[in-house]
Formats: sequence, C-alpha cells, structure tokens
Amino acid sequence: MKRVLITGVSGYFGSKLVSFLAGKEDVEEIIGIDIKEPSITMEKLTFIRHDVREDLLPLVQGKGIDWGIHAAYILPPLHNKCLMEDININGTLNFLRACAEAGIPQLVQCSSTTAYGFHPDNEVPLKEDSPLRGNIDFTYSKNKRELENLCREFREDHPGINLIVVRPCFVVGPGIDNPLSRHLTKKIVLIPAKTAPFQYIHEDDLVEIIYLLLKNRKTGDYNLVADGLMTFDEMIRALGNWPLKLPFSLMYPLNNLAWFLRLKFLTEFPSCGLNMVVYPWYASNDKVKNDLGYRFGYTTREAFADFVRHVADKKKPLLANLFPNRRGKHPEGTSS
Repeated sequence: MKRVLITGVSGYFGSKLVSFLAGKEDVEEIIGIDIKEPSITMEKLTFIRHDVREDLLPLVQGKGIDWGIHAAYILPPLHNKCLMEDININGTLNFLRACAEAGIPQLVQCSSTTAYGFHPDNEVPLKEDSPLRGNIDFTYSKNKRELENLCREFREDHPGINLIVVRPCFVVGPGIDNPLSRHLTKKIVLIPAKTAPFQYIHEDDLVEIIYLLLKNRKTGDYNLVADGLMTFDEMIRALGNWPLKLPFSLMYPLNNLAWFLRLKFLTEFPSCGLNMVVYPWYASNDKVKNDLGYRFGYTTREAFADFVRHVADKKKPLLANLFPNRRGKHPEGTSS
C-alpha cells in the first residue's frame, strides 16, 4: 500500500491526480498540500494548507511516504514575474529538498514540452534528449527549463532516489480551464495569420501514465503527448467559433498593449507567448510507449473532441433558459 504526497492538490491537475489515485487499491493515503482548500473531499485525502515556498520537511518527515508528486506551479502568466518565479522555482527546490531529507524513494516533477522552447529550428519531433531551450522572455517556458536543470543536479546528488520528470504538452479534457481554452471558446478568436499545428494529451491519459511510471519504478525524462496534431482553424471551428487572422507584425503590438492594459477579454498572454502558436514544438511519445507498453486512450483530435463535447453540454442549459420550450409553460399545449 502506497502513501502519496501531492503538492498543488487543489489545482486542475492536482485534483485529477487525487481522483484517479484515490480509486487505486494500492494507494492507502494521499497527503495533499496547497494554499487553498480543494474542491473535492475523499476519504483517502488528508489536506494540509501550506505554501510550497515554506519548509515542507515537518509535514512529510516520518510519514512513511512512498511517492511524491510536485504539481504546484503557476501556469497562467502573471504580470508579477517575480512572484511567478518565486513560486515555481523555490516551490520546486523546497519539494526536492524535503523529499530527499524525508527519504521518499520515488518522485515525479511535472515539467512540460514548453521546456524545449518555441523556435523555428526546433527538431521535429522533439525527443527526450533534444536540447531544452525554454524561451527566456516567456516565464512559464523559461522556468520549466530551469527546473529541469535543478532536477538534473538532484539526480546527481541523490542517486538512490528515482526521479521522474514528465513533460506533458497542453492538457485537455472536460475539466480544462486555462487561458488557451478560454481564448479558443471566444466567438471571434484572434490568432496570427500563420500558425503551427498543435498537440494535446487527454487528462485521463496523463494521470494514468504518471501512476504507471511510479508503479513500475521508472526514472528519467518522459514526453507525455498524444498521437497526431490539430490546426488552430480546426480547433476554433470545432467549437463553433470564427478565427480572425492578423499578420504577426500587427498582432504582436496589439496583444502587447492589451496585456499591458490588463484587457483580459482580449488576451491573457503577453505577446512573447504568441511564439507558442507560430513555431512547431511537438514531441515524440515513443519512449513512454516503449517503456510502459502504453496505449493512449485518446489521440490529439479525440482529446480535443472531448473538450468540445463538454463546452457544448455547458451551453445547453443556457440555451434552454434563453429559449424555453413553450410546452413547458403550458403543459396542456394550449396557447396564451
């Protein structure tokens, strides 16, 4: 029976991990850490309110924890870059330090394929040994690259600990709610005139793979990405919306102004994030398939289709309220 530590337990990804692991017979207890109360309560979950930037050792030492998963990370870009980097970098350092001192034998650090960076000369596809060139001007990508350097040093200093670094691409599924998903669900979607195909992984595949990597005592780096690609035109139209394409030279300064003025209805990304949709940064999943014999439940298109169904289901009650059935008002079918 395993006891599992998860940081960032109240976030989208953390809560998915809790729900999945709580259903496993070999998981006895989940110790969840976050600064806010989780939206889900489960018998196996012990929640501790705590900032990951503060010392974690008193919370984990002597608890007999078998697996540690670090999922506390700021994804939406913040105007306060110092705060974002403080949480991302120092939170990870605290997690690794506390787990090492507490003797937790197996760890997962959640990185991202954004650690490779968004560049016109990226390898296609990117493999686990491809150079990590996370863009310096985009904090999320930059921090992911820096955290992987910390993990590399950690492995050298702690050879007795199995440290798995997972690099998922953008996660999608019914529960997703992030700046990209919110942008795509606008009726008119501003995008650069030229974009590169995109890659997703379904939330169910992601949590299952992490569980299997831990259960099979794997170590090393793993790209976690589904098969296939999807264009932004296809995504936008699948959601019933319309793309408005602007030249990159025009969209960049307009987006920058909207970001500076905090006009969230226009953008939730600084303009440096536009490189994410312009340049290819899709990765190979051969390693996780070969090491685990894993068969993905969803392709990129199927994963996105699950999100589309969820969006459509959310709209149905709204449409029902806006356009009530006249027979609902007059059960006998008479007119007023």
